[in-house]
Amino acid sequence: MFKKAVRWLNASPPRILLSGFALIILFGAELLRLPIASVSGSSMSFVDALFTATSATCVTGLVVLDTGTYFTTFGHWVILLLIQIGGIGFMTMATLFALILRRRISLKERLVLQESLNQGSIEGLVRLVRKVVFYALAVETVGALLYTFRFAADMSLGKAIYHGVFHSISIFNNAGFDLTGDFQSFFNYSEDIYMNVVSMGLIIVGGFGFVVLADLFDFRRRNKFSLHTRVVLSVSAGLIVIGTLVIFIFEFTNNRSIGSDGFGHKLLVSLFQSVTTRSGGVATVDVSEFRQATQFFMIILMFIGASPGSTGGGIKTTTFAVLVGAVFAMIRGKEDVVLFRHRLAQERVYKAVTVTLFCIGIVMLGTMLLATTEDAAFLKILFEVTSAFGTVGLSMGLTGDLTFAGKCTIIMLMFIGRLGPLTLTYALGPKPGRVLYRHSEGKIIIG
Repeated sequence: MFKKAVRWLNASPPRILLSGFALIILFGAELLRLPIASVSGSSMSFVDALFTATSATCVTGLVVLDTGTYFTTFGHWVILLLIQIGGIGFMTMATLFALILRRRISLKERLVLQESLNQGSIEGLVRLVRKVVFYALAVETVGALLYTFRFAADMSLGKAIYHGVFHSISIFNNAGFDLTGDFQSFFNYSEDIYMNVVSMGLIIVGGFGFVVLADLFDFRRRNKFSLHTRVVLSVSAGLIVIGTLVIFIFEFTNNRSIGSDGFGHKLLVSLFQSVTTRSGGVATVDVSEFRQATQFFMIILMFIGASPGSTGGGIKTTTFAVLVGAVFAMIRGKEDVVLFRHRLAQERVYKAVTVTLFCIGIVMLGTMLLATTEDAAFLKILFEVTSAFGTVGLSMGLTGDLTFAGKCTIIMLMFIGRLGPLTLTYALGPKPGRVLYRHSEGKIIIG
């Protein structure tokens, strides 16, 4: 039995990824259950520890226990380690240690790494790993210094450094965990332009993806961007601008959120929520007080999510771009999907459609399950499910009231959202056999 399990796990890179993430989550949950991890000195329930470990490893940010007040310094560092491993990827970390120890990276390890980083080939993967780690540590260091400078005005220098490091790693990895206490996120900094700009910068950079970051850093040498980078940058910018405008317009007269605030504060809050909805997980206002139209629009943004190879979730910006391109091509009567004067292979379009339909199906199933186990409004449940699947971490207040079955459902959604539905399907599905024939072509009426 044990040998069969080992053979199953080693059969394909997706299975190794799945088992690796699962083992890290279970190990993290056991560490969080230790009495030394909680302020009370008592062990937390296994499901709460599993929920927290999954949320940290899958860089989501949904919490059933307040991170700042419930956990000790030891618990914080366990959560931070899980965030770092989950954000960069455990295979990236393993490859880094192998490089440090001067161990040769095998072909199988390169294939797993390729799956982990969502790359098209194994060429240049080790070089990319070095860049990933360097860029991540560089951005996190800068973020920690910027946060420390601001926190030092409110607390002692030692505590400011501690908070600066924690929030920099958490927010760059789009995890959304914070130490502010009482589930307040960044509510106290809603009018602080400095904190808003630093946080939005970390979320945006973390959501670009390491391939895009490498392209940005190499721009001066190459003097051009790849098609992938151009699509990511343009779609990300477009979604941020559109999101800001929609939230600003819908909430302009809503006195429960920002209706009574000044014009500048309204614009700042709208911009921050547009950015963080894409996978950041921190908030400067209570999103449960937004109008239902705004909340539903935020669900759409969370479903789209960040970009491939990043720390964020969702169907990804490139998938959204391909779908929009396919719609425009169909409307104009064109056969090819063209982005920035580049024709996309039909396989890319099929994959985009498949990913989107899979994700819609998972969100629908998760919503139906949660609507069965939880006594809450439908939009509140849909928001929670999409936030978990998109590894966003925003909540309308349902997370803390989840039943045992509800917590298990959200745990599975966070896990699937971080791995990706296709990776999970490839891992659990049978190995595809060789197709020896093609069926005759048929026609059906569409529309």
